[in-house]
Amino acid sequence: MYRIDVELAAPVNDTEVTERIVTAVENLVPGAEIERAPGEVRAETHSLDHFSELLHDQEILDSARNEFFADRQGDVVRVALKKQAAFEGVVNFAVGEPDELGDIELRIRVHEPSVEEYINHIAPPTEDGTPVNDRS
Repeated sequence: MYRIDVELAAPVNDTEVTERIVTAVENLVPGAEIERAPGEVRAETHSLDHFSELLHDQEILDSARNEFFADRQGDVVRVALKKQAAFEGVVNFAVGEPDELGDIELRIRVHEPSVEEYINHIAPPTEDGTPVNDRS
């Protein structure tokens, strides 16, 4: 049983259409509770099943694992995602300098089991590009 709290936040600039940012977030985490605020879209969910499917379909599990473990602090994992890619239904991790219009910030708090086990669940280790069972 996995118990997580997921928060997403994305800035909405004056030159952007709020509903496009909402669509981008919904493409990553369908069914999330979305809140529109001036200059920002926020969302909450308790499942990353669809997000995991995208990682598998795009065959970017190793990249995802690297990003998840790169900014892990205790039971919280943070990653940044490109808004335009998300609008197209694609996961693209934002690395380096932030996008001029801002990125979607994804924050995952893992309550149970452990962060490592949860990451292994949504982005399992691979061998020659094929997901393998947790070897621990």
